Amino acid sequence: MTIAHTQGGHCIEMERSLPSEVAAISPFVDKLMLLFRKCGCVSEDESDVEIALREALANAIIHGNHEDPQKHVHVRFRCKPDEVSIAVKDEGRGFDISTITDPTAPENTESVHGRGIYLMKAFMDEVRFEEGGVVVRMRKNSGQAAARDARKNFQK
Repeated sequence: MTIAHTQGGHCIEMERSLPSEVAAISPFVDKLMLLFRKCGCVSEDESDVEIALREALANAIIHGNHEDPQKHVHVRFRCKPDEVSIAVKDEGRGFDISTITDPTAPENTESVHGRGIYLMKAFMDEVRFEEGGVVVRMRKNSGQAAARDARKNFQK
């Protein structure tokens, strides 16, 4: 774990690997969210980051690594007082984001797949897929940063 002092406070960066087991998601996310809340990069009542992270990990384990016990999911995150950023990388072959259907379209509402990416994009401020879909990068401004930005924009 790396802890750096920034102008606005502490910045924590860490990298972890998880086995490709769905059962590994909840214990990992629970510990990480506790750290995020303790460090102040997400508020106590914030669940957006948690939901997006669970979806990204589930996609990486199930669709990327196909729950192969020989493969791992790698998570890198940065927690700053005003922002959290997360990168999730699997060891799969990736996918073409343009082939993902809209889960809100009438013809897809009964489908059991396709909601994870939609939720990530809905809950995070930025979601990017890189390296052919093997890596998802997500970023979320904290409520404090969003309020500060709103005040700045209002004062202009």
